[in-house]
Amino acid sequence: MGTVHRQARLESREIVDRRQFSRYRACMTMDSEPIFKPLNRDALTQRIARILTDAIVSGKLKPGDRVAESVIARELGVSRAPVREAGRLLESAGLLVSMANRGFFVRTIDADDLDSLYELRLCIEREAAARTVRDGRVAQIRDRLLAQIKDMVVMSEDNQLIHQIGGDLQFHRLIVETSGNLRFLAVFDKLASEIQACTALIERVFDEPGKVARNHLLIVEALDSGDEDAARAAMDYHIGVARETVVGHFRRLEGVGDRIG
Repeated sequence: MGTVHRQARLESREIVDRRQFSRYRACMTMDSEPIFKPLNRDALTQRIARILTDAIVSGKLKPGDRVAESVIARELGVSRAPVREAGRLLESAGLLVSMANRGFFVRTIDADDLDSLYELRLCIEREAAARTVRDGRVAQIRDRLLAQIKDMVVMSEDNQLIHQIGGDLQFHRLIVETSGNLRFLAVFDKLASEIQACTALIERVFDEPGKVARNHLLIVEALDSGDEDAARAAMDYHIGVARETVVGHFRRLEGVGDRIG
């Protein structure tokens, strides 16, 4: 009888040991599987580029400021390599310039250069609007354009100038994208980053931000008309007003700087 009991106890212990080992293996398997996948170099570079872009757009990094790789790498807790690669990306976008043996600097732009940017943007957008009408694509984006205008009005009422400028550019980008001309879109994206970075430095570009946001309705109405020339004219007027206001502000700032100098 004693032998039977001993054998039963041994079998019971063996069962418990197997269960504990199974639980241990399960825990080990859970511990060995990372919750997050490691970021590859490209993803990290893109994230840093977005962080630097946000700093430029918000005015934390101003025109002429040096973008110190070592400082940024230390503050972000990364190596200098992805910071350098992000700098190259922003250089290609026109937001940074590089100087031999000195690194990257936030691009400095004058009124004449900004005026040229608006002129090129106008050439692209007036034809993009006309193509969107001609190809019958207005209905695809009408609701999204109106929703974007609504968001811009709300942001203007909350004095969120930087976000309003970003919303403005997104409105125009949607029209350019819908035109179907990928060359237009590629050039617009580069111009948009530069214009947004420049206007971010102005405390208040427009006298009535809410009115400017609502003026986008004129573009939607022109698109709805189905008239290519009306679409061109609406874009001419809209961008022309922005061009005159923003470039004029820069010219006044330059005039003040000259007098101080």
